[in-house]
Amino acid sequence: MIDFSSQTDFDLTEVRKHGDWLTSVADSYDAMIESLGYVFCDDEYLHSLNVQHLDHDTLTDIITFDYGTEDVLEGELYISIDRVRENAVEFGQEFEEELRRVMVHGILHMLGFGDHTKEDKHKMRLLEDENIKLFHVKQ
Repeated sequence: MIDFSSQTDFDLTEVRKHGDWLTSVADSYDAMIESLGYVFCDDEYLHSLNVQHLDHDTLTDIITFDYGTEDVLEGELYISIDRVRENAVEFGQEFEEELRRVMVHGILHMLGFGDHTKEDKHKMRLLEDENIKLFHVKQ
């Protein structure tokens, strides 16, 4: 089950298509989604979570609380719509594509992929791109 909720005035469009897409991403890595909660929020909300739970006093686009295993995905993913909007402009992307990048980024972390080294970041970006393509072919 995938649940989408909002702590801000943002509403995800094509909820079913996004859910089907994320499920297909998990399936492609031989994983199943037990329970994922995507929470869309603003910078202030996500910053407070970052400070409180991770002791990081920085802005970020996503925080993933992973309660599952690499093959059973369960957790909460908090996404700052403010960061996604700003990053979309900075990187010359459509907002919806940048949002999908962040959404799948959290899933990839849950699947065991990291992004701490330059090499890991490059691999993560390639995997994000590959998985975003699945959204556009998924009907």
